Amino acid sequence: MSNIIKTKEKGNLIVISGPSGAGKGTVIKELMNINDNIWLSISMTSRAIRSNDIAGETYFFVSREEFEDRIENGVFLEYAEYNGNYYGTPKDKIVDKLNEGIDVVLEIEIQGALKVKELVPDAIFIFILPPSMNELKKRLVGRGTDSREKILDRFTTAYREINEVTKYNYVVVNDDIDMAVNKVNSILLAERCRVDRIEEVYLNNMEEEIHELLVDKELYNEDRVI
Repeated sequence: MSNIIKTKEKGNLIVISGPSGAGKGTVIKELMNINDNIWLSISMTSRAIRSNDIAGETYFFVSREEFEDRIENGVFLEYAEYNGNYYGTPKDKIVDKLNEGIDVVLEIEIQGALKVKELVPDAIFIFILPPSMNELKKRLVGRGTDSREKILDRFTTAYREINEVTKYNYVVVNDDIDMAVNKVNSILLAERCRVDRIEEVYLNNMEEEIHELLVDKELYNEDRVI
């Protein structure tokens, strides 16, 4: 039997943000292991590549000059300067994936997220929080990739970013990775059930036949419906 409703096939644009050290990347990686209808848009950055980075997977790495050339050529859906480096979302492939019914995830900083919100107000905005600022400090120090001054800068930035949480649709605290991933996945499943995603409601001949059977007096006796 066909479904009684037909939903819009277009995918959702999902923006995931949070302070450095909140675990956004880990949440997204694990999310993609349990949800095969997600495509992660890889951002571009002018920051230096780190030892644990993989070019083309972590980011697309370009020089500051190359990034600015791309700005001039209108390559980005959004871009922002963060901690002295550019970060941006290339537009290519995003629209195609959404039209194929695939959900597109953007892992971007808050400045960029707010720009996307202006352009695509019906996107889904999810903010990932650390369980505490003390835990955030431990995570930043534990990376072993930044100087003390850089860690302090990231920590100060995190305080400012957390004040922007009310501009998002959802907030998820990443204190347990499995629980955090399940919460984000539940958000995406719930968004697919929204009434405004319904394109058409079908009441075909089968429904009419069922109605006729229910009102047929021969189905009834004094005590029960047969």
